[in-house]
Amino acid sequence: MSHSCRLLCGFLMSCIGWTGIIIATSTNDWVVTCKYGMHTCRKMDELETKGLWTECVISTALYHCLSLNQILDIPAYIQTSRALMVSSSLLGLPALALVLLAMPCVKLSQETEGTKHRRAVLGGLLILFISLCGMVSTVWFPIGVLHEDGLMSFGFSLYAGWVGSAFCFFGSSVMICCSRADGPSQNPENRYYYSKHSGVTNSGPPINSHAKSAHV
Repeated sequence: MSHSCRLLCGFLMSCIGWTGIIIATSTNDWVVTCKYGMHTCRKMDELETKGLWTECVISTALYHCLSLNQILDIPAYIQTSRALMVSSSLLGLPALALVLLAMPCVKLSQETEGTKHRRAVLGGLLILFISLCGMVSTVWFPIGVLHEDGLMSFGFSLYAGWVGSAFCFFGSSVMICCSRADGPSQNPENRYYYSKHSGVTNSGPPINSHAKSAHV
């Protein structure tokens, strides 16, 4: 039962984390940039938001977004963050499918516990890779924006990426380190004890002898 609970806990944390990474990848509220200072920009209505796919200008009467379609003109940190986040989103489905098939309640034909354990570890390694990709993207992107555009504050998408990466990391750790089933209990028939007179003796039930005494 504890083995099933550990796998289920890791699976649920990974699902939550993968959802957070998908939200971060598909939305564009990563950072809010400002050239003069956040308080001054709010008064002047010159706040800008930047994400993986668009760059928007926010003001009281205007909300204009510019798509980042020119690949050759996009900075390297945006292109790398895109590639890592898209890879994380695509790898999440096969990784969670592997973990789901490793559940004790799912039975495939003629598979052993060792096969289930290897499947759970492989799914956990994929989810660990997903979490590392999310961490690198959500840390490198704001650093790149800070060097390029100056002052900024973090947006909702960046927080979703951080939380998703953390959940994927903890979920994968549970599945990699704790996915092996508890050891089987020892069969009482295979227990042995030591006697001073007869040495090692089997504690199981006595073996019936087929030789019987002849009775007249």
